[in-house]
Amino acid sequence: MLRITLAQLNPTVGDIEGNTQRMAAAARQAAGEGAQLIVFGELAVTGFQPGDLLAEPGFLDRVDTALALLQRESAALPDLHWVLGAPTAHAGGPNALPHDSLLVLQGGQLRLSVARRQLAAQGDPDLRSHFAPGPAEAPQLLDIGDVRVGFVVGEDLQDEATAAAMAGAAPGLVVHIGARSSCLGRRAQRHAQCAQASERLRAPLVSVQQVGGHDDLVYDGGSLAAVPGAGVVFEALRFEEDAPLLELHDGGRLSGARGQALADVPAEGLPLMEFYRRQIVLGLQDYARRCGFAKVLVGSSGGLDSALTLALAVQALGAQNVVGVTMPSRFSTAGSVQDSLALGRNLGIELLSHPIADLVAAYGGQFQGSFGQPLAGLALENVQARIRGTVLMEYSNTFGHLLLTTGNKSEISVGYCTLYGDTCGGLGLIGDIYKTEAFELARHLNARAGRELVPQAVIDKPPSAELSPGQRDDDSLPPYPVLDEVLKFLVEGPALPPAQYQAARAFVEEQQRSEEGRALVQRVRRLMAISEYKRHQAAPVLRLRPRPFGAYGRQMPIAARLG
Repeated sequence: MLRITLAQLNPTVGDIEGNTQRMAAAARQAAGEGAQLIVFGELAVTGFQPGDLLAEPGFLDRVDTALALLQRESAALPDLHWVLGAPTAHAGGPNALPHDSLLVLQGGQLRLSVARRQLAAQGDPDLRSHFAPGPAEAPQLLDIGDVRVGFVVGEDLQDEATAAAMAGAAPGLVVHIGARSSCLGRRAQRHAQCAQASERLRAPLVSVQQVGGHDDLVYDGGSLAAVPGAGVVFEALRFEEDAPLLELHDGGRLSGARGQALADVPAEGLPLMEFYRRQIVLGLQDYARRCGFAKVLVGSSGGLDSALTLALAVQALGAQNVVGVTMPSRFSTAGSVQDSLALGRNLGIELLSHPIADLVAAYGGQFQGSFGQPLAGLALENVQARIRGTVLMEYSNTFGHLLLTTGNKSEISVGYCTLYGDTCGGLGLIGDIYKTEAFELARHLNARAGRELVPQAVIDKPPSAELSPGQRDDDSLPPYPVLDEVLKFLVEGPALPPAQYQAARAFVEEQQRSEEGRALVQRVRRLMAISEYKRHQAAPVLRLRPRPFGAYGRQMPIAARLG
């Protein structure tokens, strides 16, 4: 029998010393529970992924120091094998890129080193600019107790040649370390890949992932075990640290500690809105903590998006650490002001007021005095948004709060936002969910709480930027249920989970059957294209869906011509 601890930790990128201390503590606990093998995630020493930190002077020296410390720690626990990920030097010389390696430590010695070969991973940080691929070599195996264990890193698990060679070596267990970020559909993909890999390898498989928010990416954990013929038989906690102990018995059977039967793993993951909620909450918690922010700030317009952002921020950080600011103008309705007050009461947050009517009038008078033209139309609408953005940044600078942007993916896609206005801020919580989903998420928060967090009046009223008399979003845009289906097809397309893709594709094909529908789709495509420059300057947005805007999803040139 082999006892295995899956050490699913939340490392901080670049905090080599802190990560190492936490790994050592986890190993001591695992040894105390009788584990013979502890498995950490990919690049656990540095956090995934360090990017150009690898080229910073002294960074790799700090990694070497950390590995030396872990080796000494392993000497004090001689019965425990440690599997962990770290950058290691390339034999090609001092200027060569390092390897993304899996290391096995035991008894104060480095027993094994395996360098990742397949570096590309669609929709995740591209490692090819920062790491050299490992050499093609025979499968790396090690006898631990009476079990022959094979080791695989990252996307090498999907490589057919690696799988065939490993299967030929007849391991009794395969250990995989990875770090794939979380998004809609990723859990199902991970389960399918690990189940298939276990079948190809003809051996039980354990796969350890990291957890936590890192910039705009969130890692959901969900480390797992799979066996041939049964698929995934165990899944660790999602969106939190976990260190479960598994036992591998003769014949490849897996159990929990002391032989306990493993709980059934549900085929479906979290309900969609609960997945969104947990991913956003963890993403904000870690972003604020790692960037040194104790409190956050949101402009409260009385509309759905700001209300939803405030409600999520409260769940992440607590009401005492969230501040809302209302900034009514002469176009703000009494209902919106009252809705903001109701929201503040429901959430228990501090809600401040900073009217902007006088500032807008001063801008208009100064503009006309200087340029001989009244401030009107789009310019007047945008100056209100920019004044609000300036006020919020003034507050952020003065009191040290992190300003959260409130745009949703529908608005960001078509540029229905004001650059240097409502786009001001350091992080967007809902910028990767569509407007129709924002309504669903608000209802989910209320249902989960058993009371109104987001006032029902906010959910029910027609969306409006309130920058001109009687303004409504659908004066400028197609209705959101229509717009969102077109956007899902244009922005994400085949990257969507199959059912969503088929629905979006069918919707757009139906639009193409009429002249009006074709014009609508073309209009949306044009709005997306002409607002590309806004997205290039926008705050980072927490990734939730398969193809976000930015480095890990849809990337388009600004100065391009539509076909």
